[in-house]
Amino acid sequence: MRNKEVMGVGNLCLVMLLILMIGTGGGGGVCYAELERFEHPPKPDGSLSFLVLGDWGRRGAFNQSQVAVQMGRIGEALGIDFVVSTGDNFYDNGLTGDQDPAFEESFTNVYTADSLQKQWYSVLGNHDYRGDAEAQLSPLLRKIDKRWLCLRSFVVNAADVAELFFVDTTPFVKMYFTDTKDHTYDWRGVNSSKTYTANLLEDLEMALKESTAKWKIVVGHHAIRSIGHHGDTQELIDRLLPILRANNVDLYMNGHDHCLEHISDTESPIQFLTSGAGSKAWRGDIKGSNRPGLRFFYDGQGFMSVQLSRSESSIVFYDVSGKALHRWDLSKQLHQAI
Repeated sequence: MRNKEVMGVGNLCLVMLLILMIGTGGGGGVCYAELERFEHPPKPDGSLSFLVLGDWGRRGAFNQSQVAVQMGRIGEALGIDFVVSTGDNFYDNGLTGDQDPAFEESFTNVYTADSLQKQWYSVLGNHDYRGDAEAQLSPLLRKIDKRWLCLRSFVVNAADVAELFFVDTTPFVKMYFTDTKDHTYDWRGVNSSKTYTANLLEDLEMALKESTAKWKIVVGHHAIRSIGHHGDTQELIDRLLPILRANNVDLYMNGHDHCLEHISDTESPIQFLTSGAGSKAWRGDIKGSNRPGLRFFYDGQGFMSVQLSRSESSIVFYDVSGKALHRWDLSKQLHQAI
């Protein structure tokens, strides 16, 4: 398994990413192997902090720019190490290619704060698959903005503090193949969804079993549990959730529903965290507030922060003005005893 340092320089970085693209289907073929791994060391004191944002790329509209300003403020206060994007990075239909001006108009020119000039780790959402999905995976985008790193599925390792497992969830959802509603999806690199998802789950399960990190975090675009517009994703409940439960995953983070949300699993210590409010939100679109395990729901724009040490974690949801709406603290010792 190849290890790579992030935010590298010059041609070496581009060569490594080109190799990575070939190995993950970025060049149009399908190659199944262990998940690509990136090293992102924690701070010298062993702590790690990052922001989580989803469903955002609208050229600054629908309060995207306002959310970005507050992300910059909170990011500076926390001294964040990186940013996680949960997908639907560019609306409405992804990018048209690796020269699409929407990349700069919705990313580079919006997230301008000094604190946000860190590595961005991103997955694809269903809207991204409606355009040229492979454009977002292209190392050529890093010539435009070196912060950008988007792959189908991969692992970010922060020493023994945390491992983040990024999962390409869109190919799991049957309706994108059977009921496209006049949308066209770019399935290059996926081909057979059955084979693709089976191999991905096998690779993920292996990586989770081998992980010795204190915190195991899985990131995908689609919710496993949600009371928002889309609700639960049954395909992930059936196929992904059992693997997460069996391998002691602590947090599952997603976007897709344009809200902020926290639901505790009723059968394991997993916390389901939705951060899909990076721009356009769906006010009043809720499927019921009496859901078992529901801790928090907000139907406006915002984002989430995560702070980790080897024994403690703190998760905070913020609105468009940077106000903290919900905080959840976990002790690893107590967490393992649940």
